[in-house]
Amino acid sequence: MPPVKNNPLCKANLMSLAATVHSKMSTLTIDGQPLSIAQIGDVANGQRSIAISNDTAVETKMAASIALVDQAVTEGWSVYGVTTGFGGMANVPVPMELAAASQNNLLSFLAAGAGQTIDIRHTRVAMVLRANVLMQGCSGVRKELVQRIVDFLNHDAIPEVCELGSIGASGDLVPLSAIARAITGHDADANVTYKNKTVRCSEIAKTFNLPPLQLRPKEGLALVNGTSFSAAIAANCVAEIKPLMALSLAVNAMMMKGLSAQTEPFDSFVHQHKPHPGQIWTAQQTRRLLKTKTNNSTDDSDRNSRNDPNRSSDPRQVQDRYSIRCFAQYFGPVAEGISRIEQTVVTEMNSVSDNPLIASEEGCFYQSGNFLGQYVGIAMDELRKLIGLTAKHLDVQIATLVSPEFNQGLPASLRGNDQIPYNMGLKGLQITGNSIQPMLSWYGNPIVDLFPTHAEQFNQNINGLSWGSANLAWKSIELFQHYLCVSLIFAVQAIDLRCVETHGHADSRRILDGELANLYNAVYQCVGKTPGKKPLIFNDGDQTIQSYLACLFSNIATRQKFNSSLLNSVGQLQTELDAFTSNDSV
Repeated sequence: MPPVKNNPLCKANLMSLAATVHSKMSTLTIDGQPLSIAQIGDVANGQRSIAISNDTAVETKMAASIALVDQAVTEGWSVYGVTTGFGGMANVPVPMELAAASQNNLLSFLAAGAGQTIDIRHTRVAMVLRANVLMQGCSGVRKELVQRIVDFLNHDAIPEVCELGSIGASGDLVPLSAIARAITGHDADANVTYKNKTVRCSEIAKTFNLPPLQLRPKEGLALVNGTSFSAAIAANCVAEIKPLMALSLAVNAMMMKGLSAQTEPFDSFVHQHKPHPGQIWTAQQTRRLLKTKTNNSTDDSDRNSRNDPNRSSDPRQVQDRYSIRCFAQYFGPVAEGISRIEQTVVTEMNSVSDNPLIASEEGCFYQSGNFLGQYVGIAMDELRKLIGLTAKHLDVQIATLVSPEFNQGLPASLRGNDQIPYNMGLKGLQITGNSIQPMLSWYGNPIVDLFPTHAEQFNQNINGLSWGSANLAWKSIELFQHYLCVSLIFAVQAIDLRCVETHGHADSRRILDGELANLYNAVYQCVGKTPGKKPLIFNDGDQTIQSYLACLFSNIATRQKFNSSLLNSVGQLQTELDAFTSNDSV
């Protein structure tokens, strides 16, 4: 999701934000213990160097697992993938003298990826997750091999991995093998991204004096067999979607302000009697966002409250439509779903998922199936569905805002200047929004349960499709970013027009407070304007909305989230959402 280029407004905005970039990179020490979404988010954006723990207990366990592999090879035990072939050819014995060569050959026959190169952020995270779980000492690999992964990460020499090639059944074999071939020097022609250029891994190895590594028995399998890559993409999706969900809640609140929505539906009394955690949380946050600005007696955002004796004087205003009145009941399940997804992904990304697992203390191998990506696949199917549902609700709010029958007196299509008959307002923008929302709903369709494959001699006769599901989620998130930009313009235009109605000018800082005021200011700053007498969009020809969308998207999609003024404006809401989603009781 690269920033938009050659737009002076966007460029100036990003240059001003660049001053906040952290200049000193912090170090993350890995030792096999669980990593957090926040930690891997820093790795994804290249903001963390990696160090390997020198804990003797970790080193002892890794050494013991290697010793058991050596014993199995020397004594001729039948161990899958060590002294046998792979998958459906596990009945083919591999003699002791060929056990190492078999591991190197594994990387050769898995060199079968197709399609475009995936986002470098995913590969960075996959590398650190794989390195970390290998240090749990259940996989039979040398510390030297883990160090090689870390060396490439710290030099920011990231193997290029194709977007097509995994069904999440034996983990992410083909994508992980691309990393393995590059870091071991197995494929001298493997491509690596280094300093924003594509170079051969042989050049990187020469530059940093990293000689080729010959794999020992079990090491190739340990590198490629597992869910670390699908889990990496899923973890990036979780890190990316949470601030966007916080932003969507704030946009909804601003739209409600524009619609002069009642706050009564968000009263705690209501939600105490339907105490779903997500519903209670959403109502609480919406109540906070809609709070009337201090000392602003003319703000009518709480029209017809339960204490207003005139609440029944106008039948149209007895209660708001469902998209407002039921917002907590609608968004609550979304918030709970994000919490479930995060907990699933965190568990998966910290799990040992290769086969067989080595129990060195017991002196045995467990031939099993932790490599199945079902948890990630289902979680990412659900994430895409939740994104579609969130966009669907915003789409309904937009439709309400542009319709005089429902918008409490705002102009049709939110046009700014109604003195010019041909001024049409936000008609074109609504069409753009309508073009995006159905695609987000379509992305919400599951893939995990619809497309079976019976790969590899019917050995992988069920699969998790985690790779495909996670990649679709990433694409859905990018679309959602575009959709939020559309929604932001509608929200700001609506509140400006409401301010014109109540105060005679369009400087909505008069009626907004807290995070909504911060968000409002951030939108204006992004598009290079200052609030004043006229709403954001006054005459159709005064600007191109397309350029506004480009600037907003560039800000939301920036790789360093602390540089995004739009996302930073709802920082408290993000903190509240983080606290909610990390609650195990949700």
